[in-house]
Amino acid sequence: MRKVAIIGAAMTSFGEHWEEGFRDLVVKAGIAALEDAGISGEKIDAGYVGTMSSGRFVGQEHIGALIADYMGLNPIPITRVEGACASGGLALRQGFMAVASGMHDIVVVGGVEKMTDLGVSAVSDILGGAGDQEWELFLGATFPALYALMARRHSEEYGTTEEMMAAVAVKNHKNGAKNKYAQFQREISMEQALSSKVVADPLKIFDCSPITDGAACVVLAPLELAHSFTKKPIEIAASAQASDTLALHARESLTSIKSTKIAAEKAYKMAGVKAEDIDLAEVHDCFTIAEIMAVEDLGFFKKGEGGKAALEGKTALDGEKPINTSGGLKACGHPVGATGVKQAVECTWQLRGECGERQVKNAEIALSHNVGGSGATAVVHIYRRV
Repeated sequence: MRKVAIIGAAMTSFGEHWEEGFRDLVVKAGIAALEDAGISGEKIDAGYVGTMSSGRFVGQEHIGALIADYMGLNPIPITRVEGACASGGLALRQGFMAVASGMHDIVVVGGVEKMTDLGVSAVSDILGGAGDQEWELFLGATFPALYALMARRHSEEYGTTEEMMAAVAVKNHKNGAKNKYAQFQREISMEQALSSKVVADPLKIFDCSPITDGAACVVLAPLELAHSFTKKPIEIAASAQASDTLALHARESLTSIKSTKIAAEKAYKMAGVKAEDIDLAEVHDCFTIAEIMAVEDLGFFKKGEGGKAALEGKTALDGEKPINTSGGLKACGHPVGATGVKQAVECTWQLRGECGERQVKNAEIALSHNVGGSGATAVVHIYRRV
């Protein structure tokens, strides 16, 4: 198996794009990534794009063909990948495997979603399909409700408080304020987070990621060829995926996502590193409790100590384990199909030393963690500066 590197990375700004459509966003990110890699479309062998529900969000299916057409890549094969909110991470994994196997040399990987054209109720209904539609959504269990159950159980078992969850939101907004691509480029106070409107007790508005439009893209190549394209290739040292039950009620635990733990174990073994070797991580904070569980399941902190770590500043930019330097899903935004690829872009920029005010000093190894639904799919990638 060949080693794989990211040679180009780019993204659009995340937010409400009223003047740009679905295809505009993905083309914008794709062209910027090719320019960053210093290559033309003629050198691309294949592409993979993550999008969760473009058919329902914007009425457009057959996304691979759309991108090949509008990016001027015909007849190059472009394949759509879907895994709910983990669609972007899965697309990256498919691109990684295509290059690692030797099937293709230069592969472009994108993620995109255009969500804001619909109202909140319609978007919530679409997102609910990432869980068990028959046993959860049909009975009224939306994703805020499902993660609220996790939060309540985590609080019961480990004493996790609303202040700890609010600390995650405050920290991620502080990081997002330093990110020109973020949907929310402003800080919030602990008081604002705690006094915001309740969505599903104990989760409040500031505990929840927003509805977002945006796209992100990376270009992959064999590591042995990467230096011929860029002076700063970033190796994808590991790619791992795991699954769990679709419905929350069938899980072994409500305070841990088993698929995350298994994917992380596989990724650490593949990369030859341990959790303590990771300098920074982009984790799937669709809700603040999700970040708390993620940093525990990934092995960064002991079970039950993730919330305390956020409250004590251990996950801040200057903390012992910087988490969600981009602002995460919470502040940077969550265009569901694009999130996993955006995480890879942020990790690439951090390891290149290109993140300005939010730069983690001396970063050499980064991790991204992308989740589908309430944890039925988890994808973990590890990146290394070479």
